[in-house]
Amino acid sequence: MTSAAISPTAVAEFREALRGPVLAPGDPSYDEVAPVHNGSIQTRPQLIARCVDTADVMAAVAIARGLDGVAVAVRGGGHNGAGLGSCDGLVIDLNLISGIRIDPAARLAYVGGGATVGDLDHAAHAFGLGLPGGIIGTTGIGGLTLGGGHGHLTRKYGLTIDSLTSADVVLADGSFVTADIGREPDLFWALRGGGGNFGIVTQFTFRLHPVGIVAAGPTLFPIERTAEILTWYREFLPTLTRDMGAFFATMSVPPADPFPEELHFKKVCGVAWCWAGEQGGADRHLAEVRALGPLIDGVAEMPYPMWNGAFDGLYGPGDQWYWRGDFAREIPDEAVDVHAQFGERLPSWKSTMHLYSVDGAVQDVGPDETAFAYRDVTYSTVIAGVDPEADSLPALRDWCVDYWDAQHPYSAGGAYVNFMMAEGQDRVKATYRDHYPRLAAIKAAYDPTNFFQVNQNIEPDRSITLPGPRASASLREGATRH
Repeated sequence: MTSAAISPTAVAEFREALRGPVLAPGDPSYDEVAPVHNGSIQTRPQLIARCVDTADVMAAVAIARGLDGVAVAVRGGGHNGAGLGSCDGLVIDLNLISGIRIDPAARLAYVGGGATVGDLDHAAHAFGLGLPGGIIGTTGIGGLTLGGGHGHLTRKYGLTIDSLTSADVVLADGSFVTADIGREPDLFWALRGGGGNFGIVTQFTFRLHPVGIVAAGPTLFPIERTAEILTWYREFLPTLTRDMGAFFATMSVPPADPFPEELHFKKVCGVAWCWAGEQGGADRHLAEVRALGPLIDGVAEMPYPMWNGAFDGLYGPGDQWYWRGDFAREIPDEAVDVHAQFGERLPSWKSTMHLYSVDGAVQDVGPDETAFAYRDVTYSTVIAGVDPEADSLPALRDWCVDYWDAQHPYSAGGAYVNFMMAEGQDRVKATYRDHYPRLAAIKAAYDPTNFFQVNQNIEPDRSITLPGPRASASLREGATRH
């Protein structure tokens, strides 16, 4: 989205109104703060409002509303692959709103909108608790949650949104609400999977779950065995207890400990495991995969935060990224052949494909209980071309797009919204399926001018009437808010 210029008068207004730093190009630390995780995104915002609390966010939104034509992006962890945490106008940066408070007796976490997965893992683990979602500790909790959120614990505890009990939200008019099942129920429904379309969440409240020591790690095989191992995996997954998380991957062996030096950079396929059941109980479930003779058996007992941050060093900031995603109900033989073919053509050693298992507890929640529209699938696919070198991006993109095109006929039609690039409105609609009209109506109620549009955008539709006595109607009627 192209932005109008922010005037010096407006810059001064931001700096006077906010307690947090407001950065423009040339300011100290601007060049450190401005980049997002994906190094291929070269956007340079005119202004970055580094909010330190909800009041700062409210002030930033209120000022921005008066700036005609200025694009506004909201950034938490900055991991969005399409770079939707940045723009060439104003970035409202939540990174400094990262405080976390754990209530161990109630098993609740109160999490600032700028916190990361690693922040929450660290805080909760001290009490033997955890939250499902994410596989990289530097991922922002905000973007992860608003998109749905899946990771190592998904089969056991569901999506991240299934543990969300309330959200503090700054709306497009600069006002503040708390959304939960009883207050602003339409907004709460939309926040659980609808992305950053409806407001800025400054605090999430999550229900936590018992998670301590897990048995986790990869079992890896030569890439030539991809068809064999993937065929085995699709049959084995439904037999697993929900205590076992498991995603299939094609990748290259990282050139680092603890991987054997003679296998560094070797293309492999395999499964990443996470056993969250009783300690010592993983081995009987892993006997079958071990009988297949893996090159590497890296499963070991470790604290959950260690496994959830195991890829942090491998996928740090600044690499070139291009990725695409899809949901799939099953992996037919034809799709197995596609994955085998493109696994052997990985364009760089950091490039990868993951088939995340999103069955189990995800499917205990009704299909219409949240905005997340694909609770009837088994897999969430991501195809990621990744490399440190800037000139590698065309090759990464070509491989990714060709791969996606080849496997898409075997998909469920839409994708996990956090695994999408800028792919157009039809693709957004496919991702939300029958939920899109309701989301468009809620968008019209809470953000009628589409103020929040630097995202996988849901366009407001005022022609759709929400059924029943919805709390969101109060916004249209001009009800008083905090």
